[in-house]
Amino acid sequence: MSSIDTESDEEAQRAHMATTALLARRTRLTRSLRDSPYDLVLYIERAVAHSELGYPDLAAGDAYRALLLTDEVRDEGFEYHEVAAEALRGHEERGILGEGPGGGVTALLEVASTRCYRILAISLLLCGCLKSAHEFCERGREKAPGDEELTQAQEYIINLARRRLKTETVNPEDFPDQGLVRREVYPWNDYEPDRYSKETLEFLNAELAKVAPKCVALVTELPTLGDVLDTGVDSDFTIPTNKQLGLFAKEDIGPMETVLHEISALTVNNSQVYPLCDACSTELPDVGSEEQCVPCEECVETVYCSQDCHDFAMETYHPAVCDREVDGIAKNTHQRETANMLHLLLLGRALAMSATQDIHPLELKEVKYIWGDFLPTSSNAVPYSPQAGPPPVWTLPFSFRANITGPLDMLEKMEIDVFAGLDKYDLWIFNTLYSKFRGTASARVNKLDGRPEVAAVHPLWCLANHDCDPNVQWEWGMRMKLWARGERIDGRSPGVAKGEEIMNHYCDIELPVQERREWAKGSLGGYCMCDRCRREAKKEEEVAANGVDMAAMVSMVNGMSMVHDISKAHEMAANEQPNGVPEVSGIRQIT
Repeated sequence: MSSIDTESDEEAQRAHMATTALLARRTRLTRSLRDSPYDLVLYIERAVAHSELGYPDLAAGDAYRALLLTDEVRDEGFEYHEVAAEALRGHEERGILGEGPGGGVTALLEVASTRCYRILAISLLLCGCLKSAHEFCERGREKAPGDEELTQAQEYIINLARRRLKTETVNPEDFPDQGLVRREVYPWNDYEPDRYSKETLEFLNAELAKVAPKCVALVTELPTLGDVLDTGVDSDFTIPTNKQLGLFAKEDIGPMETVLHEISALTVNNSQVYPLCDACSTELPDVGSEEQCVPCEECVETVYCSQDCHDFAMETYHPAVCDREVDGIAKNTHQRETANMLHLLLLGRALAMSATQDIHPLELKEVKYIWGDFLPTSSNAVPYSPQAGPPPVWTLPFSFRANITGPLDMLEKMEIDVFAGLDKYDLWIFNTLYSKFRGTASARVNKLDGRPEVAAVHPLWCLANHDCDPNVQWEWGMRMKLWARGERIDGRSPGVAKGEEIMNHYCDIELPVQERREWAKGSLGGYCMCDRCRREAKKEEEVAANGVDMAAMVSMVNGMSMVHDISKAHEMAANEQPNGVPEVSGIRQIT
């Protein structure tokens, strides 16, 4: 073994030991917050731990809660003033991370506020949320005009904004505010189940028996999505695969026969034009029609299309939001934020379900077993070594409003204590829910302006994997309906034979192969490698070999990809992501 290898091993061991110590510190601080949930100093200390672990988003979340508690201490009329002030007095002797000892509560408050602004500015900068980072710099410098860290952070934010916007003259109002963060099963997440265990399959199949009696969930192997746009695949090339859950026919299913009929409480809408059912988001019956709307008895603004939907809502989510205008937080937004706000509405619905059913959000059956497109923690980790390669590409879209303030505002509207409820309502829990929603949500667009106005997560429907030559098709009305196709793309006999996998489609299968693969790259994270895509790409390769410059064609396709992705990023986030990866909505759209 060379000296370089030995140094590398020792460095990896030191990094592992440092991470282990930081995780242990985070665990201790989280336990302390359970006992003293209004202690702003504990939040600041945990923010530092999160920052050192490479989670700037979680650091920003902790710093923001600490900042809220500084307001509670300052204002005697605030709800948590007494408990927050008492907790802060307990730190008078030792100060906050060594700053401000012995100066009394007033001095500690100034130190705490400045610390919060520093952490928020730098953490949001690292997440790519430049506008929010700049705003906290401005607020912090108003409180502490001479603070060097805030001044340096602001200069860096402005310089980065110039590079991102490609102009020397910048307006903070135009700064990008959509970033990316780590998408993973956090090391402390004890709620994520083994999706391939016997117990998981037994539960899913019991649920399937109610809505898809001819189907069974099984573990299967899928082609791994490609990292590069291969034009075709040689016949002797082995396609790499990965383990996933899939839906299979346990008996023959005839053409046009219904495969699945599912309703989900995770259905939300932001329609500003048509009145929609609060539970299933179908259009409400016209006044005077035979079918009559059913309003909530307590808040007449909430209306359902039927008694069944009314009763379903009362059992699953509505009591937590009744007459509280929770959804208003994510409605009436700019068009470019529509997809983000639909995801926020889905998060709000999950929080309402959790409160109504008195269950942890990650234990809800509607989200517990669904795919989250998680990457291993080691793939997301920021390298310690100066000789390390480039930093990882994070994949979870993140903004200060959608991930931090929006969820907290919703919880406050529901009259839930956002400090004492940390075990259920920590930021990493919101991020985990977002990861699952962005991998599985479907959307219905407004027929007038093409904007997504309804989004839903159907946990059993999304077990069916994607193929560009599907044997089923789907329609979303009051319920998600899946049925066997009457004809196949490649001319095979329609229907689904016993033992055959149910293959769904999440894009327009009439598109050319390059466009279908580009969709998969944007929505699923890699280029589609299904049989049809490989077959059609191979044909294009053969045509190209008869006179078309293959390199030029691939270059052209990749160029089209970049134009498409950048265009989509402008539409959905109005800017390019900090690491060059545009945000995608993660919503499968239908009209």
